[in-house]
Amino acid sequence: MTDLHGRSAIVTGGARGIGAAIARTLVKSGVGVVVADILDDTGEATAESLGPTALFRHLDVTDDDQWRRVLDDAEANFGPLAVLVNNAGILDFGSVESESPAMFRHVVDVNLFGAWLGMHLAAPRLRANGDGVIVNISSTAGLMGYSGIAGYVASKWGLRGLTKAAAIELGPAGVRVCSVHPGPIHTPMTVGFDASIAAGQPLPRFGEPEEVASMVGFIVTEATFSTGSEFIIDGGATAGMSLTDLS
Repeated sequence: MTDLHGRSAIVTGGARGIGAAIARTLVKSGVGVVVADILDDTGEATAESLGPTALFRHLDVTDDDQWRRVLDDAEANFGPLAVLVNNAGILDFGSVESESPAMFRHVVDVNLFGAWLGMHLAAPRLRANGDGVIVNISSTAGLMGYSGIAGYVASKWGLRGLTKAAAIELGPAGVRVCSVHPGPIHTPMTVGFDASIAAGQPLPRFGEPEEVASMVGFIVTEATFSTGSEFIIDGGATAGMSLTDLS
């Protein structure tokens, strides 16, 4: 899918951070973008900064009625749906023992159920349009385990698996589904994280939202024979450990 003019895209969690950077990249590709988020003031400001081919809509990704309104508005304002980026996500610190049942469910509801609900409601429109791309923003926590963020890890592994199931189901309709797995990225979610988190990576720094957005742009416009694929952007963290680090 290289020509996105006259088509629409939705970016959840689009008000700031990675989502805002993705929305900015997609607008440059010619698609009309709905910035969807629960952060109304920030989202409105982000959409306004992107110009006339972007607008903001409030979206709690766990609410099916809100999803339907956002999908309707995207197509009414910018044309048939072409791209859905499920980026909305939350992080809670808690081990398997310490995290409360209510918070575990909330994290899974937003990070996994919310993405499923968007795909569930967008898929018939993408089928009808004959093509499209769904990009699910997972995490390196969807590729490996981390202590202290049990609900987050569970949700991101689930999103990785959901991506593969949807890719198999939607591929014959011309719809591609891929997952992106960022490592530590400078976002409002990671404010306060110790820089040492990235120190052991081959590229020992935090990534930037624009770097993730560039990968999403590549998936949407260039990676036309990729579906069910995992795109990793982690400074090499999941590549392994240098033996010199053990000395």
